[in-house]
Amino acid sequence: MLKSMTGYGRREAVTEGKKILVEIKSVNHRYSDYNIKVQRHLGFLEDKIRKYVSSSITRGKVDIYLNVENYETADKQITLNKEIAKNYIDVLYQLRDEFGLKDDITVSNVASNPDIFSTERVEEDEEALWNTVKTVLDGALSDFIAMREREGERIQKDLCERIDYMRTLVKEVDERSPQTVKEYSDKLYEKIKEVLDGKEIDEARILTEVAIYADKVAVNEETVRLGSHFEEFDTIINSGSPAGRKLDFLIQEINREVNTIGSKASDIEIAKTVVTLKGEIEKLREQIQNIE
Repeated sequence: MLKSMTGYGRREAVTEGKKILVEIKSVNHRYSDYNIKVQRHLGFLEDKIRKYVSSSITRGKVDIYLNVENYETADKQITLNKEIAKNYIDVLYQLRDEFGLKDDITVSNVASNPDIFSTERVEEDEEALWNTVKTVLDGALSDFIAMREREGERIQKDLCERIDYMRTLVKEVDERSPQTVKEYSDKLYEKIKEVLDGKEIDEARILTEVAIYADKVAVNEETVRLGSHFEEFDTIINSGSPAGRKLDFLIQEINREVNTIGSKASDIEIAKTVVTLKGEIEKLREQIQNIE
């Protein structure tokens, strides 16, 4: 089944004393491009996340957002700078005595000075945290892939319908082509006879030359190759593997064959069909741009 490059997944969980949020979203892109946003102290997780999701997401511009909040356990440790606190208290007492102040010194007075405390983040157990994050990431990734598959299924249905329609159009061209070749041959034969104006010439030679030139308007080789391309198209979209780049190449080959038919065609009906085929090719091309 095909996958779209457009997707979104979100999971949130409270586990191991932490609230973890993971969001994944993607849009079309020619290659794979990962933009991972995490809190600064979780920077060590960026490369792990990139490697982990790359096996499931092979193409698209992917944004991944991770946020971790600690609930039950403190992630910061506060330390008292005793020497600074002692000096600060001594100065406060000196201030009181020097100016005859009546208020006594309280804990609030001392705590108001930010220099007496230092805050340090408690080091995380990186491997344990990664295992916890990975569980939530799996959930978001599952939702993300499911959305891509649903969108891919809709695209695949549309592609199949268009390819079937193009098969019908090419069959019409194939059936019309022999008549077109005959009409061209007859006109060319009459034109040659007119130019020769009754001069004696080998009739077999005339017919041979007519056949050679008439073959230049035959499109049976192109219709056979188009049939082969359509079969390959079906094989690719049902392979279960990333198909976007392969289909993009194949649609170029299909377009080349249709252009060749258009340049050879000397018949108004075939010319009209070629215009319709080109319109379908453009619609296919637009849809293929959305495929992983």
